[in-house]
Amino acid sequence: MYKHILLPTDGSKLSDKAVERGIAFAKSIGAKVTAIHVVPEFQMVADEGFVAPMSAQFKERFEKESRIHAKKVLDTVEKMAKAADVGFSGEIVSSDFPHQQIIHTAQKRKCDLVMMASHGRRGLSGLLLGSETAKVLTHSKIPVLVVR
Repeated sequence: MYKHILLPTDGSKLSDKAVERGIAFAKSIGAKVTAIHVVPEFQMVADEGFVAPMSAQFKERFEKESRIHAKKVLDTVEKMAKAADVGFSGEIVSSDFPHQQIIHTAQKRKCDLVMMASHGRRGLSGLLLGSETAKVLTHSKIPVLVVR
């Protein structure tokens, strides 16, 4: 059956639920897990060529705080996996296209299943941006198990 499960997580409650179920499933079938957290790229807002004089510092702070948050998210998953005696690895990647990074990481890490929450963003941003889960479902050649 499955030997290596990819668990994308954004640290939300729904995502945490999918991770919990993913780890329990991995334990029940003797698989290992890799958790991935995709950090958005820093976006500079400029108006007619004006660039804020402290933009480099803003970018550095954004990247540092994003990495700190991502590490906390993955540390939580690692603790859950260790408590369940499930093999764990984690990966933090930067991209404005999380679904592409999820699929790429699954292929790179030779995962044979992606197990993820049914959706992450809510409200207008979710409607406009579309569901990352739907994009993974549409583009992945690896099986995807969606947790509701």
